[in-house]
Amino acid sequence: MLRALVLVLALANLGFYAWSEGWLDGAVGVRARGDREPERLARQVHPELVRILPPAAASAAASSAASAPPAALACLEAGPFGGSDVGAAELALQAALPSGRWTDVPADKPGSWMVYMGKYPNRDTLAKKEDELKRRKVDFDEVTTPAEFELGLSLGRFDERAAADATLAQLAQQGIHTARIVELKPATRGHLLRVDQADPALAGKLAALKSDALGRGFVPCAVAAR
Repeated sequence: MLRALVLVLALANLGFYAWSEGWLDGAVGVRARGDREPERLARQVHPELVRILPPAAASAAASSAASAPPAALACLEAGPFGGSDVGAAELALQAALPSGRWTDVPADKPGSWMVYMGKYPNRDTLAKKEDELKRRKVDFDEVTTPAEFELGLSLGRFDERAAADATLAQLAQQGIHTARIVELKPATRGHLLRVDQADPALAGKLAALKSDALGRGFVPCAVAAR
């Protein structure tokens, strides 16, 4: 009985192997499905694009792909924009980028102040004042710009009003009482719209973005993003 059972199992295994290899496809009417032809060939996608490389060429291609440096990321920015213009610039930028892909970077410009003496009616008066300052050992420069301050003397130019005030107070202690502070340029608040890490595809998209609201458009960052 045991021998008959073993024989049946052996015949069953042999029959299954023959069927799975396709030897019985025509005999049993049921085709075996497996990793063999022509099913495997039928599952190929665009086989005409496959190119067989010799071992040396395949190794070189794999090595080149592994050692290729990653695409460089660029810092790009547009602006500066005044407080009334930055909103329109951001709306124009939203046509190309979702919110959050750029940052609003402050781009404030300091004002400029001058400790000034003048304006004198003629060069003789100007020369007398220069002689007086030399005697008091006070540094000065003759003003040539802006033109409205010609025939006058600058005792210092400053980016902060507090520094100009301190200089004026020091001059008063030295007996210089006719100097005053004039504003050359008011301080302004500005904004830069910056994309810190733009891949080549995004950089190209930003370069192609044209809008009057964005002014000159995106250019490399003047100061690299940290």
